[in-house]
Amino acid sequence: MRLIRRTITIILILLLCNTLLIIKADPMLTGATLALVAMGGLFLLIYHIIPGRISGSVPKEMTIRMQILYGGCELVRMSIICSVIEVIICIIASSFVPWNIMILNIVISFLILGSLAIAGMARIIIISKQVGIGKKVLILLLWWVPFVNIILIYQVCKKARLECELETNICMMDAAREENQICKTKYPILMVHGIFFRDWQYFNYWGRIPAELVRNGATVYYGNQQSSLSIVESAKELSRQIQGIIEETGCGKVNIIAHSKGGLDSRYAISCLGSAQYVASLTTISTPHYGCAWVDNTIQKAPKPLIKWVEKRYNKVFHKLGDAAPDFMGGIRDLTVERAKEFNEKVLDQEGLLYQSVMSQMKKARSGRFPLNVSYRIIKKSQGSVNDGLVPIESAKWGSYLGILTASGTRGIGHGDMIDLNRENIAGFNVREFYVSLIAGLKEKGL
Repeated sequence: MRLIRRTITIILILLLCNTLLIIKADPMLTGATLALVAMGGLFLLIYHIIPGRISGSVPKEMTIRMQILYGGCELVRMSIICSVIEVIICIIASSFVPWNIMILNIVISFLILGSLAIAGMARIIIISKQVGIGKKVLILLLWWVPFVNIILIYQVCKKARLECELETNICMMDAAREENQICKTKYPILMVHGIFFRDWQYFNYWGRIPAELVRNGATVYYGNQQSSLSIVESAKELSRQIQGIIEETGCGKVNIIAHSKGGLDSRYAISCLGSAQYVASLTTISTPHYGCAWVDNTIQKAPKPLIKWVEKRYNKVFHKLGDAAPDFMGGIRDLTVERAKEFNEKVLDQEGLLYQSVMSQMKKARSGRFPLNVSYRIIKKSQGSVNDGLVPIESAKWGSYLGILTASGTRGIGHGDMIDLNRENIAGFNVREFYVSLIAGLKEKGL
């Protein structure tokens, strides 16, 4: 059915593009042709508005945003297909059609097909969240450069089409399992951020993950500790947050999902600050339980004035962003191997509480953005260790180890990818679905 509708659409667009050639071929058809032009113009207007529904079926689960984006891809696709056919038509017709009519016909075709391409690319540039700003700028600057524009259009449309497919698949899965509420755990989820970030209202540290968990039945809270403090101080803030959730909801316990240093903060709050009775499980994501040797090396080798300068600037900036008393070096020092050893000797696992961990792996430096691409090379060279750009694999294992996550191809999954930091769809790894499965597993365990 979709093929038939697209074929009819192509025929109608080409008839509109070649009105002059039709009239030239048989002047007796002028009246009918003008009527066709009027109807074709109306069709073209409607097609610009709802291209996806006219030339291809749109799943009912597809959101309005995805329908607009899908329509943009459809407009560009049809523009390219019709342009190729139109070139063939013009080459054939040029042998018997006067040059002045031929040129005018080409101009009309260019305007019609160009309008489709421009409307489609405008939709993609405005709506797509997966097409990077760099690609969007290049399209705007180089659309007129032959061959370069074709390559850019192909790359941008491919990215946008994959975005449509993934988002629609997620919507369809959510709709299919809506009644099951697979993430509706016995105890609410407490998501604890890592170092150098905060739980801001308008920029979620966990990207698109919490919204997906809520859609599948989860109740989600956040750690709300400051961006950089020593583990002890962060744990105190986290312990107060846990107590507040218990008092507010009467839920009895929480399931903690902690990323990076947040896992260490959580362990200390559980083992040393009396929060064990309020925690059902702790899942650490890319947490450096045994420290990061590259942090030791950086502290030792970096010029002391530089460290002081960075510390002062960081503390000043994050104080303005909401931290009461940010402590850049306090957080950094607790990530060294020596401090980690002391920490693990003191902070012992509590009985009756599920501890589990998971880690991701970058496959090359280019898999991550700055500064992960730099730190990946440092860890790889100095320790010869597989890592995620910040944490070596062997440092992340704690409790029941759920394994190493990676993606298809040569990209891998970086430290920030595990919290959907860049809101990027990665081929072979759906971060939102990973967390849905993780929380569903807690539900199955009765937690």
